[in-house]
Amino acid sequence: MMYAMTQPYALHVVFELRSMEDAAAFDALVAETLEGIRKEPGTLVYTVHAPVGEPLTRVFYELYASEEAFQEHENAPHTERMLRERKPYLAGPPEVTFMHKTMGKVPTA
Repeated sequence: MMYAMTQPYALHVVFELRSMEDAAAFDALVAETLEGIRKEPGTLVYTVHAPVGEPLTRVFYELYASEEAFQEHENAPHTERMLRERKPYLAGPPEVTFMHKTMGKVPTA
């Protein structure tokens, strides 16, 4: 499906992990999930960061062509699996911020 870049939709998500072992397991789960995400046409950016000096924190930045593309991502089997299986590794609920672009540069097709 083609998506018009009329209103990009983004998320900023912060995960706090329980231990270094949980961080390694979480990272492995995310790496497996990325295999499916790479095939999503409406997912423009999906990056995971570990802040310097915070080994138990993961920060995700996700950019979708539209809110519809985000919903397709959320309903994909690989995403549903990650959402289900990540819980044991987390110290608490993730902090999620949904965003609409107001200005800037985005990837082009």
